[in-house]
Order: sequence, then C-alpha cells, then structure tokens
Amino acid sequence: MNKPLRRIAIFCGLLVLTLLIRDNWLQYVKADSLKDDKLNRRVTIARYSTPRGDIIVDGNPITGSKTTSTSGINDLKYKRTYKDGPMWSPVTGFASQSFGANQLESIEDGILTGNDDRLFFRNTLDMITGKPKQGGNVVTTLSEAAQKAAYNGLKAQGGKGAVVALDPSTGKILALASYPSYDPSSFAGNSTETDAKTWSKLLKDPNNPMTNRALRETYPPGSTFKVVTAAAALENGLYKSADENTDSPLPWIMPGTTLPLKNEGNLPCKDASMRLALEVSCNSVFGKIGADLGNEKMLQEAEKFGFNAEQFTPVRSNASVFDDNMNPSQTAQSSIGQYNTAATPLQMAMVASAVANDGKLMKPYMVDKLQSSNLDTIEQTKPEELSQPLSSDNAQILQSMMETVVKTGTGKNAQISGVTVGGKTGTAQHGVDNSEKPYAWFVSYAKLPDGSSPVAVAVVVEDEAASRDDISGGGLAAPIAKNVMEAVINSKQ
Repeated sequence: MNKPLRRIAIFCGLLVLTLLIRDNWLQYVKADSLKDDKLNRRVTIARYSTPRGDIIVDGNPITGSKTTSTSGINDLKYKRTYKDGPMWSPVTGFASQSFGANQLESIEDGILTGNDDRLFFRNTLDMITGKPKQGGNVVTTLSEAAQKAAYNGLKAQGGKGAVVALDPSTGKILALASYPSYDPSSFAGNSTETDAKTWSKLLKDPNNPMTNRALRETYPPGSTFKVVTAAAALENGLYKSADENTDSPLPWIMPGTTLPLKNEGNLPCKDASMRLALEVSCNSVFGKIGADLGNEKMLQEAEKFGFNAEQFTPVRSNASVFDDNMNPSQTAQSSIGQYNTAATPLQMAMVASAVANDGKLMKPYMVDKLQSSNLDTIEQTKPEELSQPLSSDNAQILQSMMETVVKTGTGKNAQISGVTVGGKTGTAQHGVDNSEKPYAWFVSYAKLPDGSSPVAVAVVVEDEAASRDDISGGGLAAPIAKNVMEAVINSKQ
C-alpha cells in the first residue's frame, strides 16, 4: 500500500474508533444522565404510553389510569387517576404528566411503570408473547377502615392535623392521614390551563394541603412526651415502680431560675407517684425527672425511641428533635414536650407502639410487597426491630400507667368496651409565650383480652376555630384515636 492510501486508511480507522468510543460513551457512561434529562421527552412519552401499575390497599387498587386526548401538544397517552384521592394522597403522593411524581408514586416508579430491572424476565416474556409492557403493583400495609376513620375524624374537626396508626408487633403502618389534603387526580394530566391552575392554587393555599403532616410536620408534643420521660426514669433506675412517691416539691423551681414549672390547675402533684402524675399530667413531676436525669440520659432515651433520626417508610419522615445541649431548666421543659422538642405524628405513634410491644420498637413501613403484572411477588418486606427503648418489665409498668390515664384520667374519651386502652393526652403550647392556639395530642394503644396489641395511634389536631379553653388532647384528639383503634379491631374480627 502506498503512503497516501495508508494515511487515508489510518485516518478512516481513527474516525471509526472515535465513533465507537463516542457511541459507547453515550450508551454506557451517559445513559443514566440522558435518560433523566428533563429535556429528553422520549422518557416521559414512554412512561405514559401504557397504564401504570396500581397501589393496593386491602387487596383493592386505590389508583388507576385512563386515556387522555392526544390532540394538540399532548402526546402522552395515559394519565393517573385516584380513588378517594384526598384521603390517600399522604400514602400515594401524586404522578403528574406536568409536575412529576412524589412519595410512593416516585419511589416505586420503576415497578409501577414496568421499567424496574427486577421485571426484566416478565417484560421479556411479554415481548415474546406479544403482550405490551405492563407495570407492577405496590401492595401497602394500610387498612382502609383505619384510614377512613382517621381522615373522617380529622375532617369532622375542621382544622388541621394528622393521624398515624401502627401495628406494634410488626411496624406496619395501618393509617397515615393528613388534613387538609388534596386530590392528586386534579393535576395528573398535561392540560396547560386546568392542571397548571390547580397546581398553582394548591401551592398558594395558606392551609398547605400538599404538606404531609403525618410525616413531614414536626410539632411540640406537649405532655405526650411524658411517656418518654417516664420510660427514662424507669430505665435509669430513678424510680423503680409506678406507685412510689417521687421527690417532687410543689412549687418546683426550675434549676438556675426563680421560676416555678407550673401545672394546669390545682393538681395533686406534690411528691405524686408517676402513675398519678401521668394520670393528671403533672408538669412539675416530669420536668423535675428530666432535670434530675440530665440532658444526656434524656437524650439517650429519646433517641432509642427514634428522635433525631429520619425514618424511611419508604417515604421519608422528618427527624423529630430532642436537643443535645441544654441546661437543666431547658431539659426540664423539654421533658414535658416543650422548649424546642418537636415530633412528627409518626414519631409519637412509634413511642406508643414501643410501649405496647413490651419495649420493642419495630421499624415502621407502609409497603408490604412489590408485585409483577401477573401478581408474582418481587420483593416482600420483613418486619425489622429498630431498637429496645425499655425492658419488657419497665414497658409493662408504663403500660399500667397509660391504662390508668384512660380509665380514670385525662384520656377517658378513648375508652373502648371490652378492650384495654392505654394513652396519654397532650396540649402543646404554640407560638411565642403560648400566644397561638395550642395543639391537641393523643397517643394510645389498644390491647385485646388475649394480651395482643393490634394497633397504636398518634393524633394531633390544630383547631384554630375552637375556643382556647376547649382545646385539649382528651377532647379533640382522643375520640379520633378511639375510632381508629375500633376500626382496626373490628377489621380483624
């Protein structure tokens, strides 16, 4: 071969090599970033070219898909629909042709669209047999009866709030309700006018209906946190029983101050036992317990219950807060759920759940299993122990205290005939110098005659329309918790 031809051959070879390198770079190195690029409309078209799989509750789908008009600019064939969308949106999230997806719709998008690698064999088989690609299903742990009781209870109050119900023995989430809410069907399409208008209205709504209050809102837990403080006292040996007298003068002056930690009304809190102090909700007793134990021991106990850590259900829940750098006075206030202590409703349901489960805290989760389109199980969630906040003996002591609260104390509105209920009310201060309407809390569990505990519940209510004197955990939140517990119990019979 003469010299010019050899040069041309080498040059052509380099061009081919460059093309091969470029092709492999695009296909393997850049594939994921190109696939996720917002300007790559082919991915979006493919996502909505077939119906999505469904999110399942109690064996029935709470989602669906329907065809959309493909005239004009809309080349997306299917859009998402929701059954009882406002009730279920804290569980499902939304899937919108215009605004993307969140929560389960986003986390399990691969399963629902059929693009998950675990569906490769199923998709290959369907391709061979000529079937179109189909999405799989997300089977949840939720109970429809419990969710209805939770959502309708919040709606009846007319304010804002959230409910979380757990199965203490497994960590399964049975109810996850938030109010006010929104209908994800209302902006699931790609109409530049209707969907965009709805989306904008929801974002501007001062009531924040798109906030998942059950997982993403932290509130001062008020007196419901006294359950954690009682657990810390038992676990650290400060008091060994529910009925021994505590060292609790009245008034009790907070360390380093001249201020007493006040109780609500004329309560029998002087040297009261922890049982009596929880029953009537003595701030002075539990504030002093927190100060006596100190910040470090209170922090350790709070973190055993899940504070200061995000939870993934798999939807992320904000971390609840118990500070790690407080003086004795601040620790006292934090130990009654004030100062800067803050908790999600999920967190307080976890507290009640651990007590009900003889001290063992199970990891909360809402996805029971993932299925292929032909209902084969791809992945099954196994219950997982998260921590042991208190011993079995101490848990049973604390159970007896919480059950007294419901039998004769501030939680009487949660009583259920034939069922043992343990609970704790809370009315948490809100705003500078308690200038805003307080939050009404109730945490509880139900225990059946056979000793099993099928449900633990946390309820928080923000009722801005109520008279300040009428806002209490026992008055506003306990009846909702009762209805949720009854729904779970009745569904198991």
